Amino acid sequence: MPRLSSERLPASLFTASQVRAMDRHATDDLGIPGLELMHRAGAAVFAALRERWPEARTLSVVCGPGNNGGDGYVIARLALEAGFDVRAYPVAPCEDLHGDAAAAYDEYRAVDGPVLNFIPPGFEGAEILVDALLGTGLDREVRGEYAAVIEAINAFPGPIAAVDIPSGLHADTGAVMGRAVRADLTVSFIGLKQGLFTGAGPAHCGEIRFDDLDTAPEVRLAHKPSARLLRSADFALAPRPRDAHKGQCGHVLVVGGECGYSGAARMAGEAAARTGAGLVSIATRSAHAALLGLGRPELMVHGVESPEQFQPLVQRASVVAIGPGLGLSDWAASLLEAAVASGKPLVVDADALNLLAAHPRQCGHWILTPHPGEAGRLLGRSAAEIQRDRFAAVTALQNRYGGVAVLKGAGTLIADSEGIPQVARWGNPGMASGGMGDVLTGVIAGLLAQHVPPFEAACLGVRIHGQAGDLAASAGERGLLAGDVIEALRACVNR
Repeated sequence: MPRLSSERLPASLFTASQVRAMDRHATDDLGIPGLELMHRAGAAVFAALRERWPEARTLSVVCGPGNNGGDGYVIARLALEAGFDVRAYPVAPCEDLHGDAAAAYDEYRAVDGPVLNFIPPGFEGAEILVDALLGTGLDREVRGEYAAVIEAINAFPGPIAAVDIPSGLHADTGAVMGRAVRADLTVSFIGLKQGLFTGAGPAHCGEIRFDDLDTAPEVRLAHKPSARLLRSADFALAPRPRDAHKGQCGHVLVVGGECGYSGAARMAGEAAARTGAGLVSIATRSAHAALLGLGRPELMVHGVESPEQFQPLVQRASVVAIGPGLGLSDWAASLLEAAVASGKPLVVDADALNLLAAHPRQCGHWILTPHPGEAGRLLGRSAAEIQRDRFAAVTALQNRYGGVAVLKGAGTLIADSEGIPQVARWGNPGMASGGMGDVLTGVIAGLLAQHVPPFEAACLGVRIHGQAGDLAASAGERGLLAGDVIEALRACVNR
């Protein structure tokens, strides 16, 4: 059975209903008994546990009333047979089990597997705790006894492994359904669930491994993926010819930097240059234009107070990045109108998105890069609603506004009108600081300037930005600055 590390996961992601259909295909069409699939799932988790924590010899398993609990009893039996000290903790009466789960419980009891009908603090001193409580069918908030059990699991001081999905996490959206287990390792089966990789999913899953349970590839190929994991090799910049010159590498015009926010435009401009744009100009307030390029003389900074002054700049540009530090004034609104009217490829971020939310329109030649709060304003929802279903949100953004939509956050999503949403796994919590979005705006604009098509520029830009953040965080996440990420861009864009 292929047990793939988090760096080698399949690209295709699916909804829970699709994976249930795959399970039925395996049992009904391929003739694999359900109990055999349960045995394979338990064996996959137990093998992952032994590989991840090879010194451990005590194990506790919290088992729910469904097939997820049945997987847990298989794990407990295999551990007992391997000489582990094992405890199983059923959360529902064992006599209520049925089908394959009941058979797995009987097999565990047949080898004198201990069953404790309560959840003690510390789980009897176990070294590893296995969460086999709730599976992918969860569609309502966790309450009552199950909520208390999840709290007890999360209080466990040792490592926690989740079977298929951490209990309480929605398999399709990555939202926490009231409470959810925070696992150190999650082993997912048959098809990867899209909710593991965005929203709260990354924080609750820990390391993700996958096992197809020896089901044939046709089981997955029969279903169109609902989303896709971005890979490092998916998009790349071609090597430059030896006779390349700056005119061939594009001219980015960054528009923003209202008084008090000049740094945002500066960071976007510098990021575009570090990504490889041939020329970078900045249109900003006259009050600080002369100061903005100090320390980075490669940037051409212009004081602009009217659309008339803006026109010569936008005519020379090949790409416009608008929004970083732009503000919401009449000046900002007039520059946004002029940028859209120019017909040039656009990257729209920050306050330009907030202005767009007040006057929605469609455009086929822009890339929108909102964080959840901005996405909420664009769709007339709260940020919390956006986070409850990020896949639905990024699709709604693209449908309403056109072009390419990039929904930032843990598990950034990218969507256009042609394909399925892409999910990016790069980046880290240290990037939760000011200016990171301005850097991404500049990176994507720099790629557009180098003739990368919009959807590819968005995907590649998100990847380069996240990889640069990870490289910059090698000295520690806390205290990571946007400027640190800019410094790391050159290494990442040349990989």
